[in-house]
Amino acid sequence: QVQLVESGGGLVQAGDSLTLSCAASGGIFTINSWGWYRQPPGKQRELVATIASGGNTMYGDFVQGRFTIARDDAKNTVYLQMNSLKPEDTAVYYCNAPDTYYYIGKSWTIDDYWGQGTQVTVSS
Repeated sequence: QVQLVESGGGLVQAGDSLTLSCAASGGIFTINSWGWYRQPPGKQRELVATIASGGNTMYGDFVQGRFTIARDDAKNTVYLQMNSLKPEDTAVYYCNAPDTYYYIGKSWTIDDYWGQGTQVTVSS
């Protein structure tokens, strides 16, 4: 099984920056695309950003140029650089590897993996 572990969350003030990381580990695998999602208090989970294997990126409308998603395939890690943070960015942030090929039992299987989440709190 592939494990995704996020880090970098915390408490910051409005206007500050924060970088989240998510590292994948466990066996033989290939991650095609990555995604960051978030779940604000009392709300549904929403897409923050995605990055494809070729580097194409997509962002939620609320990002408005403040966030940047990047990947380091040599480290099996995805990053989310967040600038100009606002109180409404407060949420649990989750990384996702939706189409990951994992080698098990002499064959490849594809699966969808999620991290456990990291809390980001932005104070006004």
